[in-house]
Amino acid sequence: MKKIIKIAGMWTVGVVITIAVAILFLEVLSEYNYTSTIHENAPVKTKRSLLIHAPVGNVWRVFTGVNQWPKWQHDIVEASLQDPFKPGSVIHWTTNGFSIESRLQTVVHNQKIGWAGKAFGSFAVHVWSFEEKGGNTIVTVEESMEGWLVWLMQGYVQSNLHVATEAWLEALKAESERK
Repeated sequence: MKKIIKIAGMWTVGVVITIAVAILFLEVLSEYNYTSTIHENAPVKTKRSLLIHAPVGNVWRVFTGVNQWPKWQHDIVEASLQDPFKPGSVIHWTTNGFSIESRLQTVVHNQKIGWAGKAFGSFAVHVWSFEEKGGNTIVTVEESMEGWLVWLMQGYVQSNLHVATEAWLEALKAESERK
């Protein structure tokens, strides 16, 4: 019996090591295309819009105040931008247990923001558009996600992406209308 337990234990350790090595290779070998538009062929995508009863300048100020994100977007526990808000600058943020490093790809004042970034097993491209309509602002966000973990958990990631995007828009609306 002891011999069977020992063999089962060794087999379990072998399987765990094999899985860990496979994940390490997937992380190291994964290459992603940093672009200013979402990846239409990505397995997970979303597009949502929301009317915010605030001028585009107010919404833009709230949104580009990256270091303040955790104060109004409660899914984000940390956010940091050390450089000016311009293409090439990097946002470090933590949301839903993932540490993310996103590089700004597009910044058109009061109109468009795009970034791309990766986290464990995933890569995302976000594009935010701001359109002023009669003193209000229509914010549209598009996002694509890909990567080995996204592929494995596609249905789960897709449904959670819709929920997270809606929550982010609602939080942006509440904070922008408050200011």
